[in-house]
Parts: sequence; structure tokens; C-alpha cells
Amino acid sequence: MDGIAVGVVGFGTVGSGVVSLLTRRADDFSRRLGLPVHLKRVADIDLARPRPVSLPPGMLTDRVADVLEDPDIQIVVELIGGTEAARELALAAIARGKHLVTANKALLALHGNEVFAAAAQAGVEVAFEGSVCGGIPIILTLRQGLAANRIEEILGILNGTCNYILSQMSLYDRPFAQALAEAQAEGFAEADPTLDISGEDTAHKLAILMALAYGARLDFDAISVEGISELDPLDLQFAREFGYVIKLLAIGRNDGERLEARVHPTLIPRDHMLANVLGAFNAVHLVGDAVGPLLLYGRGAGMLPTASAVVSDLLDLVLNLRHGVRRRVPPLGCEAALSTRRAVKPMDEVVTNYYFRFAALDRPGVLSQISGILGRHEISIGAVIQKGRQVKGAVPIVMITHEAREADVKAALKAIDALPVVSPPTVMYRIEDPHLHAAQI
Repeated sequence: MDGIAVGVVGFGTVGSGVVSLLTRRADDFSRRLGLPVHLKRVADIDLARPRPVSLPPGMLTDRVADVLEDPDIQIVVELIGGTEAARELALAAIARGKHLVTANKALLALHGNEVFAAAAQAGVEVAFEGSVCGGIPIILTLRQGLAANRIEEILGILNGTCNYILSQMSLYDRPFAQALAEAQAEGFAEADPTLDISGEDTAHKLAILMALAYGARLDFDAISVEGISELDPLDLQFAREFGYVIKLLAIGRNDGERLEARVHPTLIPRDHMLANVLGAFNAVHLVGDAVGPLLLYGRGAGMLPTASAVVSDLLDLVLNLRHGVRRRVPPLGCEAALSTRRAVKPMDEVVTNYYFRFAALDRPGVLSQISGILGRHEISIGAVIQKGRQVKGAVPIVMITHEAREADVKAALKAIDALPVVSPPTVMYRIEDPHLHAAQI
């Protein structure tokens, strides 16, 4: 075998990083693999845009067909982003018997089951390390490194934009709009940040991690998603007084016959391993039944971190091809995953601890009215902070609860917000605190 020819589709930020690594480290990769990796074609819709890496004449094309229809190209790298065009490209490459490398989390979250099934039918590989957490090898960890474990829990800070915004709000008491503007100025947030701040990007990544961790089909629609755009710095301050920080967490949990899968702003203790993950960094906290807790931390996005993950997939595929091995490890870890469905617990049935902030009139008996309604809905109070007036006639009352059921919390807050002494809506966030849970047992 003289070498492996590779075609890249998408010559943007990550594509430029992939091309840079493949060209400047070509000799190192050849020595490592025992044969050369040839970057043969790069396709992009924009041929004129300045890029940090140059290509030999004739290598760059604006025709995807130049990659797909080249019989020498054995591996196609999809880096165009989006879903529909990426889906068509992925399926077309697979149909031509080419192996696929992608960093496209939305493609996999929404169409991964179809893509993986097509790859199984064609007998080709799909590799996607760059789709979650950039340069952090979380896919490899779940698919192979922790294969001996039953994964009990996943807690992840999976979106660097949101983590940067929350870090600025927490450390410097920035309002959300100012922290977002700073994230955009630093290049951590897009001009339209909706996908990030809504929590949808985090949910795409959680869907992939859940499928790998629990050996089942991807089920993006089952994930409950809330974003960070309504977060008030006042709640970050109160969280600090209770000993917590607020992070946008992806939460996956094995709850016997069913799974939990949710994304929302969450209070976590200051001594939790995720609490000091700041700025645009990502981290995933896993608990395996054999290995116990572990943390993977690093840069979750950017040209070279994500390119590092993409190229690592390429090198792994090249080694497989060199040795005549295909699909030694299926994309989701086992072939049965694509035919396995795991039920996800409805959000109303989730049981956890809660943070409430009420805006109440400064009158005697108000706290007893609120606590009475909570008690009638089987919600017990763990701690209370009541401050002086923040606005005319109203004071903030902040509570931490013992464990309660989400449906009961929603019903209680609806009744409390109907009280004439309360200014709705009540602010509610969930808490992930193993210490608090242990104290209640």
C-alpha cells in the first residue's frame, strides 16, 4: 500500500487546522503509521477567502464532486457544518464506499442513526471525535477506555461560549448582555449566538454522549433543554451565599430502567470538580461503576483543538486500512446500539434539589404562606435567605429545597405566583449536590 488519499470538504476554521496539521506534520504521521497520508483534494464554496494555510495549485476546488467521485480518495472529512447539506454529503460518501470523519455534532444528533446505519450497510467507518468537546478525547474514552464500566452519571460543561459568559457574570458581576458582547468580541460567540445560549448545542453533544455511554440509539428529542439568556447576576450572587456556582450543565444519568437526559443552568457546590472550569474551557465529569469519578478537561473548540481530534480519527482510520481492519469498534461502541432504545424519564418525574427566588411584599406572614404551599406539595425547605428591599415594596426570598419532584415544584410555584403578595414569575434553578443528597438520606 503506497498511502491513503484523503479529501476534505469545508475549508473554514477547523478545515484550515486539519489541512495545517496534515501538511506540516506529514513526515511525522508517515513514520507513525508506516505509510504516507496524502491530502489530495480540499473542497469549499469560497475559493478566495484568506486562510492561514496555503495549498498547492489545483488542490482547492469548489466542487464537492471532485472529492466524492475521486476513486483514489478513501477517507472523506466533512467540516461544512449545518445538517441537511452535511447529511447529503455524509450519505453520498458512504454510498461510494468511503470512510467518513466528521466534527458535526448537529448532524449526528439529528441524523446520526441514519448515517451510522448506512455505514454499517456499506461496511465503512464513521469517526467523530471532534464533534464533542473539541480536543478532549471524550468519544474515545466512552467508546473504548471505559468499556468495562457501567456509566452511572455524566455531568458536562460542553459549550465554551456559555461557560465564558457565566464566568464573566460570576467573576465580575456582568449582566448577561454585557458578558455576551464580550464573548463575541473575543471570538468565543457567533454573531447569532442562539444555538449556544439556548442550550441546543449542548443538547446535541449530550445526545451523542448518551448514545455512547448507554449503548442506544441517539434520541435528541428526548432531552429537556433550557438556556442561559434569562439568568440574572442576582441569582449568581445568592448562589455564592449558599456555597454554589451556576453552570450550564449537560446531565445524563442511568436510573435503572430509564435514563435522565437534560440541559439547564444548574447550581453545583464550589468544591465540585466542575465548579472551577472557567472561560471557554469544557469539561466532562463521568462516574463509572468500576473506575469511579473522573474528569476530562480542555479546550472545547477552536481551530487546532478540534483539528487535533479530527486528525486523530484520520490516523486511526489509516491504521485500520493499513492492516485490512474495518469496523473493529462500531461508531456507538457496539452493533446492537442502533437497534436498542432506552426510555428517557420525563422531566416532570425528575427528582432533585431546587433553588427558588421569590419577589414578595414586605409583610408579616408572607414566608409562612409560601412555605405552606410548598409543604402541601411535599416540598421541604433546606435553607432560606431573606434580604432587605431591592425594589419598592418587595424583598427577595431565596430558598434551597430538599429533594422534590419536578411536577410538584411546577404546581407549587404556579400557586405561589398567584398569591397577591408575590410578584411573578418565581425564579427556579435545579441543584446537583451530592453532599446535600447525602445529608438528606
